[in-house]
Amino acid sequence: MKKIRIFPLIFLLLTVYTGCTKAFDNGNNDKDSNSKTAGLELPPGFEAVVVAENLGSGRHLAIRDNGDVYLQLRQSHDKGSTVAMRDTDGDGSADEIKYFADLPGTGIRIHNGYLYTSTRTTIQRFKFQGDQLLPEQNPETIVEGFPKQNQHAAKPFTFDGNGNMYVTVGGPSNACMEQTRTKGSPGQDPCPQLERHAGIWRFNDTNPGQTQLDDGYRYATGIRHAVALRWNPGADKLYAVQHGRDQLHQFFPDMYSTQDNAKLPAEEFLLVEDGSNFGWPYCYYNQMKEKKLLAPEYGGDRQKVGRCAEMDDPIMGFPGHYAPNDVLFYTTEQFPEKYRNGAFIAFHGSWNRAPEEQEGYNVVFVPFEGEKPSGDWEVFADGFAGVEEIQSPGDAEYRPTGLAVGPNGSLYVSESTSGKIWKIMYTGE
Repeated sequence: MKKIRIFPLIFLLLTVYTGCTKAFDNGNNDKDSNSKTAGLELPPGFEAVVVAENLGSGRHLAIRDNGDVYLQLRQSHDKGSTVAMRDTDGDGSADEIKYFADLPGTGIRIHNGYLYTSTRTTIQRFKFQGDQLLPEQNPETIVEGFPKQNQHAAKPFTFDGNGNMYVTVGGPSNACMEQTRTKGSPGQDPCPQLERHAGIWRFNDTNPGQTQLDDGYRYATGIRHAVALRWNPGADKLYAVQHGRDQLHQFFPDMYSTQDNAKLPAEEFLLVEDGSNFGWPYCYYNQMKEKKLLAPEYGGDRQKVGRCAEMDDPIMGFPGHYAPNDVLFYTTEQFPEKYRNGAFIAFHGSWNRAPEEQEGYNVVFVPFEGEKPSGDWEVFADGFAGVEEIQSPGDAEYRPTGLAVGPNGSLYVSESTSGKIWKIMYTGE
């Protein structure tokens, strides 16, 4: 009788089994479906599911009271510029997805029975049709006539619940230099761009056919670009997080090192009051020194304060070039008590920190008490980039852009690279 060699046989069987297992994993399961956090790094007790993916260049989000999700695209998909999604079986993922309109942009909000969206030069609204997923397809233009610009043209907006709509009009340059983005060029003084740009304008929230020149009220100025804009119902105040200026080392290498350039200036968290002036382009905020300094284009030397002493300070400064693209105040009760009334901020991620590693690409949390932060910020959701080191934005798999809260208190996050949406829930497990 022939002897059977047991150990080689066992090794062969294990090899075959392992290979089959890997083939099954690679062919039928990705890291999202195998993880309770859908590939994200979250605090203990939180889980996540993927609502939808590969939707297009996703920007801001809005969620209806019935749970329907709406995403505005920066560029039109071949089927439309706004995506409507519905979860019909309650598993958290959208199984009905429809595109509509051809009005790409960034802003999207639900207000008084309408879905409002923005392009680079207009804000329009679509009327909802009962409980149907798609709204009516004949949008009404609420504001038009914003100036055309090549930089910082997104038009985020928010509502205060008292008949007003607030719209960001970004500054169309880096620092209002005489020669745009040119080494050593001085700044224009006064900066003519402040007349129609670099601030927040207030409009009526329902009147059609308004224009910035005829109907807009300049509520605040000196804001380079605030893609993150939100009315905080708890404090009954307007808040924004602005993109700080770029390229201090590139334009003024004798004054700023590459390390300085990576850290400065701060991304500023702003409490925006009627008449606020936050100082752009004349000033920038140094979060290490906790003060506004005169920009080098206007005679600054890293120490001078000058006219910046008269400008409004932020309520918090974040590291430079994190690119804040949305802010949301958490006023529901699914999440633990520490998150109540605090702010979540989506950071799109930097490009202007080379040769240092790029940073951001996450969602952070800021605790609040009343109108102001009550403690330091902390990273809430991470892992979007998918790589340990990010040398350029192209290395990042996903870049957080939009935030919204669902009717049951879950936090939704959109990203701009391929158009993926996560739903983050607290389970306590």
